[in-house]
Amino acid sequence: MLKRKFVEIVRQAIGEIPDEFLSIMENVDVQVRPRPTKRQLKEADLGYGETLLGLYVGVPITDRSGYNMVLPDVITIFQGPIEEICTTDEEVREEVRTTIVHEVAHYFGITDSELQDWGVG
Repeated sequence: MLKRKFVEIVRQAIGEIPDEFLSIMENVDVQVRPRPTKRQLKEADLGYGETLLGLYVGVPITDRSGYNMVLPDVITIFQGPIEEICTTDEEVREEVRTTIVHEVAHYFGITDSELQDWGVG
């Protein structure tokens, strides 16, 4: 898939986030990258057979105190790994939506284990 089409899918997924959440989100940059770096993979501490589809780097709003004059938090969506696990454009759209929700949840301080407990992770 061309990068610009994938980026549009990411934009659409962000646009589907309810306004009550979007209005709270500040100082967040969403990026599309082809693949995670070796450093990102190492820091993600993935289990056997796990793939890094997205990554949130920043300070969750639940942990902010005296939070000002800082670089934006970053949500990165990795095009290559998502395309590798999907066979259709619709599967790509659904995986991007799921990945965006997952990473936005981290922005709001929700952990991977909590997401798994809720059946979202």
